[in-house]
Amino acid sequence: MKTTNYYNTFIEVAEDCPVKVAEVPPRKGEAPTVASMQFELLNGNPYKYTSDDVLFQVHAIRNNIARKNYARIREEFFAKGQPCFRSSPLAKRYGWGVHSDAEGRIAIFSIESKEYATLAKDKNFKHLKAMRSKHA
Repeated sequence: MKTTNYYNTFIEVAEDCPVKVAEVPPRKGEAPTVASMQFELLNGNPYKYTSDDVLFQVHAIRNNIARKNYARIREEFFAKGQPCFRSSPLAKRYGWGVHSDAEGRIAIFSIESKEYATLAKDKNFKHLKAMRSKHA
């Protein structure tokens, strides 16, 4: 089974992120977007979920998967590679950095926060940039 989890890693916002202050991702009318679902799962739940947990939960919600089928569908979902949080709209568009702890659990931090600045300078873990939205 493949994984999107990082360990002891900080994903900084993309170089071409259009915001200087993090934004709460909007819904499209009543419908949640991928970004709004990721945000709703992570906001207020620091280090509760792994990247795999969040990505699969969003997939399950979007595809109306019954909870009783989660184990089987999750295995099928991760049987092939999935985009990691470097491609998340939270880090690409909305100004949220993503920190993974030693156990792979993640938390988000707004680009303008003291916590983000501290994590961005911390040399005790790996640093990655979120993927750019536009080609250079």
